[in-house]
Amino acid sequence: MLSAASAAVVRATLPVVRDHATEITAEFYPSMFAAHPELLNLFNQGNQASGKQQVALAAAVVAYAQHLLDGTPFGPIADRIAHKHVSLGVRPDQYPIVGKHLIGAVATVLGDAVTPEVAAAWDEVYWLFAVSLIAAEARLFQSAGVTPEALWRPWRVAKRDDEAVDTVSFTLVPDDGGPVPAFEPGQYVSVAVDLPDGHRQPRQYSLSQAPGRGELRITVRRVAGGAVSNFLHDHVHADDTLLVGPPAGEVTLEHGDRPVVLISAGIGITPMLSMLDHIAATQPDRTVVAVHAEHSSDRHAHRAEYARFQPLTWYDRGDEGGRVEVDLIPLPANAIAYLCGPVEFMRDVRAALLHRGVPADDIRYEVFGPGMLER
Repeated sequence: MLSAASAAVVRATLPVVRDHATEITAEFYPSMFAAHPELLNLFNQGNQASGKQQVALAAAVVAYAQHLLDGTPFGPIADRIAHKHVSLGVRPDQYPIVGKHLIGAVATVLGDAVTPEVAAAWDEVYWLFAVSLIAAEARLFQSAGVTPEALWRPWRVAKRDDEAVDTVSFTLVPDDGGPVPAFEPGQYVSVAVDLPDGHRQPRQYSLSQAPGRGELRITVRRVAGGAVSNFLHDHVHADDTLLVGPPAGEVTLEHGDRPVVLISAGIGITPMLSMLDHIAATQPDRTVVAVHAEHSSDRHAHRAEYARFQPLTWYDRGDEGGRVEVDLIPLPANAIAYLCGPVEFMRDVRAALLHRGVPADDIRYEVFGPGMLER
């Protein structure tokens, strides 16, 4: 809980911090990387270059401050961040580094407005945020049976398959003789590659088949300018090894027998494949509505696998991610909807589902990268 003195200061300064939040995070990252270049390997440099990471951090800090002031729900955002941090091996001792440079960036951007009282209040906000994440991440590390220092395991590519235009899948088996970890349908793993420029970069890829097969499968679409996706497409083949982290991710198939509606676009089909595969193996009578949008049929990854579930499919050559007519989707009573695809696609579909009466709590969504749906 935020102290009364700090709460008053944060309440008074939150509007100006909100207005300058992206400037603050844009100042923060270069400052931290200059002092700690080893952290470059922890952050997606593509998101850094595009500015997406700066915007996401700014939104998260402001949202958490608002949560402390008035109880605005923050749990789903915190869960997403904690899972992402665990997938990357973020350590508790790295939080002081972030805090120092983040508060320093506030002072740099806002100048004389940052009195000692203001700095102390926002430092308190940061540390309440940090402590809650450290605790959540410790529980996730313990559950996964790993530590941040021993996160990465070598996995051998047992098979590489071309799935669609610019899309390949890699079937992975442990190269260290260890077990295949259990995971929940819908989760992802991080893959770390050493790029030709000497930098190691991690990326997250959804697991695209059900658990319990004695292997993991990821499906990767080539991204224009994407350092890791292009490296995987161009340089990784059968019998090569990859460094893979533990399964993570909070958007998973709910246990029970409620109907599910799976709506995806583009490479967002991957977590849906894991859910469908699991349902087919364990609950073949469960009601499922599968919906997918794609640019064209030749870009539809795992098209034959998906066809087993008689999906509704939209192809739209005018839109890279595709689009769906939500009003045409049958919605079983008491269904849970899962969304995955470009943020704009999910935002539109979510709004249409809400308009059709689906409760907000029954719409789950997986976001690739640092984006968030709610503003």
